[in-house]
Amino acid sequence: MPSNTTAPPAKKKGRRARLILLVLVLALVAGVGYGGYWGVSTVRASFPQTTGEIRLDSLSGEVEVKRDANGVPQIYADNETDLFRAQGYVQAQDRFYEMDVRRHVTAGRLSEMFGESQVETDSFLRTLGWRRVAQQEYDKVLSPETKKYLQAYAEGVNAYLKDRDPADVSVEYAALALTNDYAIEPWTPVDSVAWLKAMAWDLRGNMQDEIDRSLMTSRMSASQIKQLYPDYPYALHQPIVDRGAVDDSTGKFDPKGKAGDGDDDLTTGETPGSVPGSGSGSSGSSDGSGSSGSSGAQSQLGALSEVLDGVPALLGPNGNGIGSNSWVVSGKYTTSGKPLLANDPHLAPQLPSLWYQMGLHCRSVSATCRYDVSGYTFSGMPGVIIGHNDKIAWGLTNLGADVTDLYLEKIGPDGYLVDGKVKPFTVRDEIIKVAGGEDRTITVRSTDRGPLVSDRSSDLEKVGQKAPVGNAAPDRGTGYGVSLQWTALQPGRSMDAIFALDRAKDFDQFRAAAKNFEVPSQNLIYADTEGNIGYQSPGKIPQRSKGYDGTVPAPGWDSSYKWKGYIPFERLPYEYNPKRGYIVTANQAVIDAKNYPDLLTKDWGYGSRSQRINDLIESKIKDGGKISPDDMRTMQTDNRSEIATLLNPLLLKVDISDPYVREAQKLLEGWDYTQEPDSAAAAYFNAVWRNVLKLSFGDKLPKELRAEGDCINVRPADATGPVDEQNKLVRECGQRDPDSAQPDGGDRWYEVVRPLLKQEKSEWWVTPGNRTDPATETRDQLLARAMKDARWELTAKLGKDVSTWSWGRLHQLTLKNQTLGTAGPGVVQQLLNRGPWNLGGGEAAVDATGWNAAGGYEVIWVPSMRMVVNVGDWDKSRWINLTGASGHAFNDHYTDQTDAWANGDLYDWAYGRAAVDAATKDTLKLKP
Repeated sequence: MPSNTTAPPAKKKGRRARLILLVLVLALVAGVGYGGYWGVSTVRASFPQTTGEIRLDSLSGEVEVKRDANGVPQIYADNETDLFRAQGYVQAQDRFYEMDVRRHVTAGRLSEMFGESQVETDSFLRTLGWRRVAQQEYDKVLSPETKKYLQAYAEGVNAYLKDRDPADVSVEYAALALTNDYAIEPWTPVDSVAWLKAMAWDLRGNMQDEIDRSLMTSRMSASQIKQLYPDYPYALHQPIVDRGAVDDSTGKFDPKGKAGDGDDDLTTGETPGSVPGSGSGSSGSSDGSGSSGSSGAQSQLGALSEVLDGVPALLGPNGNGIGSNSWVVSGKYTTSGKPLLANDPHLAPQLPSLWYQMGLHCRSVSATCRYDVSGYTFSGMPGVIIGHNDKIAWGLTNLGADVTDLYLEKIGPDGYLVDGKVKPFTVRDEIIKVAGGEDRTITVRSTDRGPLVSDRSSDLEKVGQKAPVGNAAPDRGTGYGVSLQWTALQPGRSMDAIFALDRAKDFDQFRAAAKNFEVPSQNLIYADTEGNIGYQSPGKIPQRSKGYDGTVPAPGWDSSYKWKGYIPFERLPYEYNPKRGYIVTANQAVIDAKNYPDLLTKDWGYGSRSQRINDLIESKIKDGGKISPDDMRTMQTDNRSEIATLLNPLLLKVDISDPYVREAQKLLEGWDYTQEPDSAAAAYFNAVWRNVLKLSFGDKLPKELRAEGDCINVRPADATGPVDEQNKLVRECGQRDPDSAQPDGGDRWYEVVRPLLKQEKSEWWVTPGNRTDPATETRDQLLARAMKDARWELTAKLGKDVSTWSWGRLHQLTLKNQTLGTAGPGVVQQLLNRGPWNLGGGEAAVDATGWNAAGGYEVIWVPSMRMVVNVGDWDKSRWINLTGASGHAFNDHYTDQTDAWANGDLYDWAYGRAAVDAATKDTLKLKP
C-alpha cells in the first residue's frame, strides 16, 4: 500500500547543495544589482547593539553584557532565570538566522523556508520525528528547573525578535522576502531541546558502516570485507581506560579491577552483510540454492545510504572522521602544579562556527544563583556545553557507541511480522508546508523498534526484494522494509545534564550529571582545583541479545534480536586519578574488550590520533619533565602523518625509471612526516596515498560507496563466467557524496594497509592495465603506478615545477554560509563566504584538518575550536573559535578569529571579574 504521497524524490544532489534554492540565490543576485537596496544600511540593520541600555519586559533585574575585542560576551545577573533570559537575547542578537535554520532542520520544516527542493529531506526528518521526541522530553521527562531555564531562554530570544522586521534580524531574511512570504515564529523551549537530536544524529555511531558492509557483498567475499574492517589494534593503540573490569558480585565497574574473562561471543559468527541466522552475504537465497540474490538488496541499501547522505549534517558528514581530541594531565606533570585540560572537537567547517563562546555569571554565587561558568555554547540552547566553572573543567569527545540498528521488516497491508504473528504499525500523518507550492502529506509508519525509514523513497519501498537471506527468513513477498531503532528516538534527560555539569563542584557531582547525558554518548574528561583528574563514559547504550553485535542489519521478524535494555550507568567505564597521571580521549576504544563484558561498539576509531597524543605526553614527562600550557597548544597543532611512517620508507625503495616521476619521488627523501602548509613532500605523499587507496581498494568497491564522478569499467556485480560479448564490462560511476565516499583514507585504512605492506603479493595489489599502464600484480608495481598517477595529478593541479608545490595549495579551507553561500553564482559566495585558507595537518593527524581521499583534498573536518584550560588559575586559560561570535556577514566578528585559528594560536580567556573588566570593549545593560 502507498505510504508516501509526495512526488518521487528528485535526483540526489551533493550534501552541500541540499539547502540551496536556486530562485532564492538568483533573487539575492538580482538584489545586488539594484544597488541601494543591498546597501550598507541593509547589511548593518541587523548588527547587534552592544553598548548603552535596552529595556526587556521579561527581566526581573539589571543584567550586564560585557564583550571583549572579539565580541565574546560575558553575562552578569543576580538570578538564574535572568541569566538565561539574557543568554537567549544575546545569542539571538548574533546568531538568530543560524538558530532559525537549525530549528527548521530539527523539525523537518525546511520546505517552509526554501521551498520544493527540501520536501524529500523534510519527509525523512519527519519520519525520524526529532521534534516530536523533543516535545515528549519537555512535557514528560525534563526537570521543572530545566524547563524553567528553557522558558527563560525562549523569553530572551523573543524579546529580541519583538517588533523587529525580519530584514532587521539578518540580511538573509531580506533575500527570503524577495521570493517567500516567510514570517519568523516565536522561539519555544522545545526548539532548544530538539537541537540535541540533531547533535545525536551526527554522532550516532556506526549506521553507515552497517550499511556499507552490506553493500560490499555485491563485489566482495566475507574474508575481504573482514580485511577492510580490521579489529581494533589494542597492542599498538592504548584505549582510554587501560585497566578495570565489571565486578561480578556487584555488577558495577571497578576502575582498579583486574581484567575479567570478558564475553568471547560478541560477534554473530555470520558472514558480514548477511542477516544473522538467515544466510550468508552475496550467496544466500530464499530457496537455498546458493544463487546470488544480492543485487536488489544492494540497490535498496544504496538508496537508504543516499537518503541518509542527503540529511543536512549540522555537525558534519557522519563517519570515521567525526571525532575530537581531549586530554588532561595531572598537576604532578605540569609546570603549574595543577591539572591542564585540552579539547578540540573535530566537526565540519561552518560559517558561522557551530560554537558560540560565552560566560554566564551570577554576580554573587549562592544557593539561589549557582552559575559561574564560561566556555562554548550552542546558539539556540541555554547553558555551556564545554568549559569550566570556578571548581571544575571538562571536555567532550565522541565515544562512538553503537546506538543504532537497522532491521529488515517483513511487511504487508496489515502490519509487520514478529515471531510468526502480524503486528499493526503505529501510523501518523505529517503535513509538510512548502513555500511557493502545495502542501504535501506523508504517512509515517513505525514498528515497536522505530520508524520505517524505507517509506521515504520509492526505491526503498521494495527494500529486500532480493535480500541475501536464507531459508530462516519468511517469504519475501514484495520485499522487506527497513526500520531504525535509535536511542535518541526515546525521551531522555540530556538537557538536564547540561545544567548539572555547569554547576558541578567535584567528581561525584560531575558523574551524577554525566549519568543523565544519555544521547549523544560522549567521552567526558574532568579536572578540578583540588588536583584531581577523571574520565566518565556516559550514554544510553543498548544491550543486544547474545550473538548479535549490531554490525549488519538484523531480522525484525525474529524477536530474539530485539534490544534487551541498556548498559547500567554503574557498569560504564570511568577513571579517577589514574596512576599514569594523564587521560587521553580521541575516539579510540574506551577499554579492551577482554577486560569488559559489555559491547559498546565494534566500530571504534582506530587510535592513530590518540596514540600520537599519548606518545607526545610520554616524551615530555619522561625523566621528570613538565608540561606547560604552551606544550598543550603545540600538541594540538601536531600534524605528523602516521601512515607516512609506514608507507614512505617503501616508496623510497621503489625503483622509478621515469625521470619525471623520480623528480617527485625525491621530495620524500629526508621528509620528517610533518604536514606543514608549505610542504611539497606532504602534498606529494598525500597524493600518492590517495592513489594507492584508489588502485588497491577504491576501484574494487561497489558504486554505492564510490564518489560521484568516479567512473570505472567493471564486470556487472551479478556476472559469472568469463568476460565475453554476453558478459562484457560496463561503465559504473560512483553514487556517493565525495565527503562520505570510500576509501576515505582515515585511520581504519591505516590498519587495513599496515599488514598488507609486509606482503609483496596480495589480491589487493592486483589491478587491470589500461592504454598507458600495464596491469599490476605486486606491491611495488602498484606503488610505482600510484607515484606516477600522483605526479600527473599534481602536475595538473599545481604545475610542472615540483619546487612550487605545497600541501596548503591542495588542502584548502573555505568557510561557507550554510544556506545561501554553499552554491550558486560566484557573487553570492563572495558576499557571504570567506577564504580559502591554505592549511597544514590532515586526516587522522592530531591537527585533524580532515580530507576524504576518495573525494579530493578539500578540508572537510576541522578542529572546530581549541581550548587549553589552566585549572585553578582560570584567567591563564586560552581558547579560540573557528570563525567569530557573529553570524552577520560583514560584521567585524564574522571571521575575526579564523586567521589566528589557522596559525594554531590561542587567545586569552578572561574568567574572573577583574580579568573580564580589563578585557571589556563594549558594555550593554539590559534593564527591566
